[in-house]
Amino acid sequence: MSSTIIKVRGYHLDLYGHVNNARYLEFLEEARWAMIEEKIDLGELKERGIGMVVVNINIDYKLPAGLGAVLQVTSRISRVGSKSATVEQSITEKRTGQLIAGALVTFVVIDINSQKVKTLDESLRKLLQMFN
Repeated sequence: MSSTIIKVRGYHLDLYGHVNNARYLEFLEEARWAMIEEKIDLGELKERGIGMVVVNINIDYKLPAGLGAVLQVTSRISRVGSKSATVEQSITEKRTGQLIAGALVTFVVIDINSQKVKTLDESLRKLLQMFN
């Protein structure tokens, strides 16, 4: 499991004074990048012609977050299939522990050159399973 801290700034807010729903996608993406970079050499994957592409995101919004909130985004890979994997993420207010949102993000592995979905080889499956 990986954890990323994000402080809510004024530019994250919408007209109603809380984080806009589209910003949560950015927060989740930031946390996924941080998680992946902890254990995967993205340059090596690129050299192998492998990319990872998000194909589905489901977000369940629970509470609004406002200016100055300190958000903790936790991420873990909860499922690794033959061609895809799912990242389970949660956003909590760090100081109160309140759940702000939860998300399931599914990605596939592609061949960068052909842009076609690939079957995960055993080495990549094992690597992804380390994030559980």
